[in-house]
Amino acid sequence: MSRMSWKTARRTRLTVAALAAPFLLTVFAAAPAQAHGAPTDPVSRVYACSPDGGSSGSTACRAAIEAGGSPFTAWDNLRVANVNGRDRQTIPDGELCSGGLPVYQGLDLARSDWPSTRLSPGATLTMKYVSTIPHTGTFRMYLTKPGYDPTKALKWSDLPEQPFAQVKDPALTDGAYRIRMTLPKDRTGRQVLYTIWQNSSTADTYYSCSDVVFPAAAAEGAGDRASASPSPTAKPTASKKESPAKASPSGTPTPSVVRSTAAAPDSTPVAADAEPASGPSAPMLAGGAAAVLLLTGGAALALRLRKR
Repeated sequence: MSRMSWKTARRTRLTVAALAAPFLLTVFAAAPAQAHGAPTDPVSRVYACSPDGGSSGSTACRAAIEAGGSPFTAWDNLRVANVNGRDRQTIPDGELCSGGLPVYQGLDLARSDWPSTRLSPGATLTMKYVSTIPHTGTFRMYLTKPGYDPTKALKWSDLPEQPFAQVKDPALTDGAYRIRMTLPKDRTGRQVLYTIWQNSSTADTYYSCSDVVFPAAAAEGAGDRASASPSPTAKPTASKKESPAKASPSGTPTPSVVRSTAAAPDSTPVAADAEPASGPSAPMLAGGAAAVLLLTGGAALALRLRKR
């Protein structure tokens, strides 16, 4: 290419760029921002399985990524436009975690091994909802009903009609909304904390599923019933007065195992048993003394008879 041709081509490229620049700026200015937010504590499925979340290598996240066909790089963009509060009419059953968006469909997989956060029933929780662009709007938090089965697809009927917490226009501080709420007291086991963020500054509504685990329900009163039931083979001992049970330093007994009443027919508490002596037992000492006396007496009698 000659020097003149090279200069002509360069001028042409500069002219095209100069003419296109105003148009491109107009397009970018009119386009909506593509980054918004999602819960990171309790961690949401979309964030946990994203490259930023740290759990993308887990079994559940690998299955979710495979189902969606791509990694959840845009973990902060799970949003649906123009819902206007008609969540239950817009988002189908079984697609609550994805918002019905095909690229996030892997988040709807029904399984009990999603990355989760341990919570205590009735406790105060401060949710951290990371957001890169501030918006006004209302957060509504739902917790799946008692008896929720994580191995089945999440449906609207698994959630109460009303949220257990709701916050409007919280402040965005250090890149996150921090939303305080009091958890219900009657949840046990694995549940889903479902968050809806309905913007008022945009037409978008954001959906997220955070898997949480509460302590399992304990068998109420089982130990009390067992200790209150007398053993059918236990016999009262009127000749021996039972010693009171020894208590722990805190004032309450601290058994480490549950003892079977069938294996121990004696109903005397274990803590009431006398501590074993460090030397020989008393019966052995008594028996030894008797034997010595017997031998001594026999030898004396034999000497007396011999003298006669």
